[in-house]
Amino acid sequence: MNTMQILEPARPARGGYKVDVSRGERNGRVSSEWFNRPDDERYLSLDDLWASVKARSERSTSRIVETAKIQVEASRDNAERLQLILPKADAPLAPTHWAFGQLASLVGAPASYLRQLPAPLAGINLQYGLSGHRAEQIKTFETEDGRTELRAVTGPDYGRIYDHELVQAVQRIAGNGTGDTRWKVPGTLDWSTGVYNPDVDITRDTTTLYASDRDVFLFLVDDHNPIEAGKLPDGSPDLYFRGFYCWNSEVGAKTLGIASFYLRAVCQNRNIWGQEEFQEITIRHSKYAASRFAHEAAPALTRFANSSPSGFINGIKAARQQIVARTDEDRETFLRKRGFSKLEAGKIIDKVLVEEGHPAESIFDFVQGITRLARDKTQQDTRLELEGKAKKLLERAG
Repeated sequence: MNTMQILEPARPARGGYKVDVSRGERNGRVSSEWFNRPDDERYLSLDDLWASVKARSERSTSRIVETAKIQVEASRDNAERLQLILPKADAPLAPTHWAFGQLASLVGAPASYLRQLPAPLAGINLQYGLSGHRAEQIKTFETEDGRTELRAVTGPDYGRIYDHELVQAVQRIAGNGTGDTRWKVPGTLDWSTGVYNPDVDITRDTTTLYASDRDVFLFLVDDHNPIEAGKLPDGSPDLYFRGFYCWNSEVGAKTLGIASFYLRAVCQNRNIWGQEEFQEITIRHSKYAASRFAHEAAPALTRFANSSPSGFINGIKAARQQIVARTDEDRETFLRKRGFSKLEAGKIIDKVLVEEGHPAESIFDFVQGITRLARDKTQQDTRLELEGKAKKLLERAG
């Protein structure tokens, strides 16, 4: 296990750390989660989150059944209030909104269309589809919570990774996620001062620990241990923090994934600012998904949590030191050879001059100029393409 090497700068008088979020990339993934989660999907600690999804798992069972033997009952007007009677089941199953959509997809019937039909007619369509389902078998995921709900319907080879397994893997490195280890719910950037304060109370409005009936999502940072990777134009340290987020759906709504990166700040809306070195692992819930999680994803998370930032720091330093242009002609030629138009090259050169205070010379200068240009783009595809080019330049320099 590598030893963490952190450079500890002095804190400003007001507390927190002065950061420059105009550098690097902005990542809105966590902000999207934060914006769309109601209060009952927000948790204040990893212990609370784990207890909730673990208890749900303990009330759940899974089985493989022959589709031809499933009976559909439509006793109410609402198509989504259908009930399924499975062979040897103790009681009818009430599909959740998500499971209803999965069931419709498996039998080749548009869920939106079925939801508009009278329940008896929707039931007839589903029954017909099940009787002729070519795969012949499905895997159900049923949860007892006052009534027995059908939470998921998948193919028989679906490799379920339980939500509590991912949360538990995070607990091994992050404890409760509230500051008992170096990994915690992030603080907040003060836009008026440019100071990032890691010490913010964890409330339902600030938390980044989420779970719904179909997924979990967690975002944690190591924001009491800043990393200095060079200097800003004014001579102050360019500070980064380490962060990661991960997600899973035990009912098949999304893959399992883990993303790690370096960042400069997190704002009140939970946007990630100044992101660098983004790395992602995703695992589909295929037949051997649980084994891949145990042998690939969970160890990768632990390695990142305990790794030294020296490789990242050295890469940034190498990019700063690698001079590739001395004149305006050199600058334009460098960018044109890497697929930028003459207009784009001019904008990148201008942005570096204005925001860095000197003409672009190093790989790092050009990377900063490209990422700033990316932020000006409204089309996501164009922005991602520019960010990808910037990342490749930085990787080659390292």
